[in-house]
Amino acid sequence: MTAMVDTDPDSATASQAEINAEMAAIESDYVRAGVEETQPRLDYSPYRSSLLRHPTKALHHADPEGVELWTPAFGDRDVHPLESDLTAQHHGEPIGERMVVTGRIVDGDGRPVRRQLVEIWQANAAGRYVHKRDQHAAPLDPNFTGVGRCLTDNDGNYSFTTIKPGPYPWKNHRNAWRPAHIHFSLFGTDFTQRMITQMYFPGDPLFKLDPIFQSITDQKARERLIATYDHSVSTHEWCTGYRWDIVLTGSQGTPLGDPEEDHR
Repeated sequence: MTAMVDTDPDSATASQAEINAEMAAIESDYVRAGVEETQPRLDYSPYRSSLLRHPTKALHHADPEGVELWTPAFGDRDVHPLESDLTAQHHGEPIGERMVVTGRIVDGDGRPVRRQLVEIWQANAAGRYVHKRDQHAAPLDPNFTGVGRCLTDNDGNYSFTTIKPGPYPWKNHRNAWRPAHIHFSLFGTDFTQRMITQMYFPGDPLFKLDPIFQSITDQKARERLIATYDHSVSTHEWCTGYRWDIVLTGSQGTPLGDPEEDHR
């Protein structure tokens, strides 16, 4: 996989004119095809910070080995099975609706993605992250950190036990509230193959008011971000259950999220 990075136009290997011509041709084909956008728009004006954070300079091919010098830290130990249970990481029980989120990760041809590292992070039941930038007036839960990870099994399945997150304000505009969601991060065979996205819950009334969710203009693609309540995953007098499958490639691929969204 070849990575693309934002750099100064003078250092690009291809001329700006060539890049502009290529992008114009792609855009022309896209418009003629009349295809809805299945991925979030990079410069979706209702999502105010997207205008400041998407690439504005020419792209050029980078050395993949050089890119991998700037890599995420997986931790100083192997993935432990208890890391997938976010309700059992402290001395007491966290507050909120206990639930299990499970699903299957496949490629565009439906083949299972085995031994895939899956990481999640989320707000607590009150809509608060354990993050220094999150200072809104909601309580922290001393028994809930909101992060977990696991590896998929040989059939591509993953499972997390956690607490249903609450909605929260995010200052994009007046009275702006994000729908309840869980961030997912997946790694392929290389560091450059990281995918970040968000999982939402069915029937959320904030969907139509959320610029991040609405930045995906294809309705069917948006729906692929919404988990399904699954009563067979629920456990009697213990937890509710949700199922959310992830497709990494192809026309039915799961839409991507914003890598900079640490706590949005």
